[in-house]
Amino acid sequence: MNTLLIIDMQNAWLHGQTRRFDKVNVIKRIQRAVEHTREHGGQVIFVRHANDEALVGSAGWEVIPELPFAPGDVFVDKTACDSFAGTGLYTHLKVTGAHTLIVCGLTTEFCVDTTIRAAASHGFDVIALSDAHTTGDRPHMKAEKIVEHHNWVWSNIATPANSRIMVRTTAEVFGHHY
Repeated sequence: MNTLLIIDMQNAWLHGQTRRFDKVNVIKRIQRAVEHTREHGGQVIFVRHANDEALVGSAGWEVIPELPFAPGDVFVDKTACDSFAGTGLYTHLKVTGAHTLIVCGLTTEFCVDTTIRAAASHGFDVIALSDAHTTGDRPHMKAEKIVEHHNWVWSNIATPANSRIMVRTTAEVFGHHY
């Protein structure tokens, strides 16, 4: 079963003041991944980050409306960059028999990167969707370069013997949109 992890695609960070690299296309690619995952009996997991900018239950905390929920979708709430830390994600994935996690979302260098590395450390194979994660410009680096850098790192990082990280485009994983 395909398991799609959508990390922190929330109103506070996508419909606020911060510009996100390739935001419109990233959202479209995630929509395609969701559609394909659901059509093929996979599992969609929305991860939501809570902090002072996105208080639990607030409009900012909600997942963006462009990514509507469907029956059977799972929600994981976190307060750290690692989607496994202090959440029931690991247990849920083990109970459902997940082996490969397809990861996308926000922000590349924080929650997406940390979750990808943690997933590999927990023994999962990971497919990082190279064109379906985003971030904003930082004082030392433009967002586009951060995305490019992390795609390279994930393609070359050493993982435990029982897991691997693969970097693929949304089209490579789910086919072209028809």
